Formats: sequence, structure tokens, C-alpha cells
Amino acid sequence: QVQVVESGGDSVQAGGSLQLSCVVSGYMGSDYRVAWFRQVPGTEREAVAAVIMRHGGNSVIDSVKGRFTILRDVAKNTAYLQMNSLKPEDTGIYYCAAGRWPVRSSWELAVSYDYWGQGTQVTVSS
Repeated sequence: QVQVVESGGDSVQAGGSLQLSCVVSGYMGSDYRVAWFRQVPGTEREAVAAVIMRHGGNSVIDSVKGRFTILRDVAKNTAYLQMNSLKPEDTGIYYCAAGRWPVRSSWELAVSYDYWGQGTQVTVSS
């Protein structure tokens, strides 16, 4: 059974930094994809970044490009989201998700992922 647990959310001031962690336990095959999504109340959940754990290929959305970096430690089955130069609009609940690789579906689609964490709150104040 696969379990996804994210942590690291906090309240910070604009311009600050946070690093979120996502631990994927259980067997996921020889390679798998991990993504970060975020959600603000009243809006749809949106993909932020994704990484293929062994291969290393990664993607981020345009709105965080140059500020956020997705990293991984394969030996620890852990993916990280390093968030710098945080803005108030980055506020939301951040979710980690894990899915099989390879698959045909886009990294930005929630249906690409089979397992989800409980979410961790990130709040950025002015």
C-alpha cells in the first residue's frame, strides 16, 4: 500500500522562503512521478510542479518559474518543493501526489496521480 505524506507548510512574509517535503512510502515500481498541487478556497486545484523520481525530468508552471524548484532524493523516496521569493498569491493548501511512470497523461492533470497526501497549509502575508 502506498502512502504520501507532505509537510513543511508555515506562515511567512512576502519575499520569504519555504521548503515542502513529500515522502512516498510503499512500492511504486522502478520509476514514478511526484507532483505538487495547490488550492485556494473557492478555486480549482492547480498543478505547480512535477518530477520523475529516477529519470529527473521536471516541470513547473509559468507563474512560479524562477522562484520554485522541485527536487528529489531518490534514496529517501522524497520530493521537495523549494519556494523562494514567496508572494501572497502563493497562499494555499499544497498537496503532494504520486503516480505511475511512464503514463500518457500530462503532468498537470490530477488524474495522472494515484495517491495523494493530506495537504499542508502555506500562508504568505504582505
